[in-house]
This record gives sequence, structure tokens and C-alpha cells, in this order.
Amino acid sequence: MRLSIFPLIGAILFPGLQLPLHIFEPRYRALIGDALARDRRIAMIQPQEAREGVPLYTIGCVGKIDEIEALDDGRYNLILNGESRFRLVEELDVSTPFRQVEAELIGEDGDQVLSAVERAGFEREARRFADAQGYAVDWDSVQNLDDRSLINGVSQIAPFDPASKQALLEAPDLAARCELLIQLMYFFGRRDGDDDQVTLQ
Repeated sequence: MRLSIFPLIGAILFPGLQLPLHIFEPRYRALIGDALARDRRIAMIQPQEAREGVPLYTIGCVGKIDEIEALDDGRYNLILNGESRFRLVEELDVSTPFRQVEAELIGEDGDQVLSAVERAGFEREARRFADAQGYAVDWDSVQNLDDRSLINGVSQIAPFDPASKQALLEAPDLAARCELLIQLMYFFGRRDGDDDQVTLQ
């Protein structure tokens, strides 16, 4: 299938989650205008470097525009709802100001669950990581989340570097993503030593 893409480094979208976006560049305002005239869908994918026209990673996520605010100067504020991951097949030669790709959707198993041991291990490391970073977390609410919402939600908002977040998006299933999250929280929470808090952008 053909997808119009918004290549934004550091921005990751997962199926079932939301991503707020502020659209101000003319080419991406054109992208949104085109999407609104068609099916309201755009595809989020990371470029491999923070430079113009560089190759893209192979896995991204299609999202559907939900809430949208059109500002007087042509900018947009919107909420994108994640629908499905996709695998890039090839980038297309197009005349539009925004990039387009040929892609295939990746089927998602919505019934994936963690074992009790996996869930407990994740929550234990998440508490350590949150304490080390000084984050205030409502753990009662966390415990009420289903496994998919918890793991994908943390993967999307965690303050890791773009390559690490891409690895989380590319994880083949929920258990693999959970294990990678535990490893990343351990690494990022301790890489500067127990006495130093890690500041992540």
C-alpha cells in the first residue's frame, strides 16, 4: 500500500496509542491537507539521521488523525491515533512536497499478554527507574493497565534515544518488547553510576 509519511526523529507511535503533533512546515501542512481530503491517515517513521533526505528505518506506524485544530496561519495541532505498524518496502519517486513509500502492514496480535513473572519483573525495574529519575508515578493506575497498554505506552513515552525507541517499535512481540524495556531502563538508569542521575532528552 502507498503511505504518505511524516519522518520525525525521536517520535514513535504504537498501535492503540495517541501522539500529539504540531504541524508548521509547509510540506507537512500539505501532508495533513492531503490526508484530510482522503482517509485522514499518515504514517510516522523515523529517519536514520537528523538530516534532510536520509534513509528511513524500515518499521513505522500508520496513524489516523482524530482531533485537529487548524490555526489561522495554516499550522495544525492534532492528535494521531496509532492503527498498525508497517514495514517499508521502498520509497517512491513522487512530485508531492512530502515523501511517500510503498509499505506492507504488520499484523498485530491484540491478545498478547505477559506472564506473571514478566509483568512483575517489568514493574520492579520501572519503579527503580522512576525513583532514579525522580518521576512521580501513580502505581495504582499502572497496575490497572492491561499488558499491551502498559508496555507499548511506556515504550512510546520513555526518554530513551531514537535508536533505542526504534528497537522497541521493531520488537516482534510484547514479551520481547518488555524484556528490551527492562534492559533499557537498567542501562539508562545506571550508566552514569548509582550516585548520578541520568538526564535524558
